[in-house]
Amino acid sequence: MNQTTLSKMKLMALHGMHNAFKTAIETGRTDHYTLDQFVAQLVQTEWDDRQNRKIERNIHNATFRYKASLEKIDFNDERNLDRNKLMRLAQGDYIHQGQDLLITGSTGVGKSYLATALGYQACIDGYRVKYYNTTRLLAKLKMAKSDGTYLKEIAKIERQQLIILDDFGLQAMDNQNRMAFLEIIEDRHGKGSVIITSQLPVSQWYDIIGEKTIADATMDRLVHHAHRFELQGESMRKKKGNLTNDFLIEKK
Repeated sequence: MNQTTLSKMKLMALHGMHNAFKTAIETGRTDHYTLDQFVAQLVQTEWDDRQNRKIERNIHNATFRYKASLEKIDFNDERNLDRNKLMRLAQGDYIHQGQDLLITGSTGVGKSYLATALGYQACIDGYRVKYYNTTRLLAKLKMAKSDGTYLKEIAKIERQQLIILDDFGLQAMDNQNRMAFLEIIEDRHGKGSVIITSQLPVSQWYDIIGEKTIADATMDRLVHHAHRFELQGESMRKKKGNLTNDFLIEKK
């Protein structure tokens, strides 16, 4: 009977419940619980398994460049990174309210890592997240215009509750790019959140977007209700390189 039950659990995709029941049988722990406790244990294990698989799917679908976590963020005073503000944002209310986050700072100060860490936390909390390199995304949308898949790509972006646009402003936009960028921002305004990272201060984004009317429309939707981090300090990559070199010297 137990083997039949296990087989049916598998067929019904009750993987967590299947593993918990199988383990209980193999270890002889079925007698350690009352009936209601045992059922509750099976249901809880199935619930946890489904939640974990959902998180794994969210992270996989987000296509992050690398793994990042809030626990590993350096809050050194020179970085100008407010721990309390970041921890409040990590609770996800800004996503629920459709607010944006703008992260600026010179190369290597940890902008992408910070954005990715918040993205990972959003995935854990059950939000649909997608990471994009801004230049590559705009190039992809330009190609989509020519092959007829543009609306499909825009709809895919719109379905996300949070998108991360990394390395914004590496090159000035042409008319097609600025119109696509405006459409993304306009579609998400008040409904979905955007995290944008850039080496340039926000005041210079107007010049990157170009064409005053479109730049004004885009920035008006981005700036006024956005949270901001203006990171400072030494390049984190350089700092880690120095630590590695010091370690190697000490070993010698």
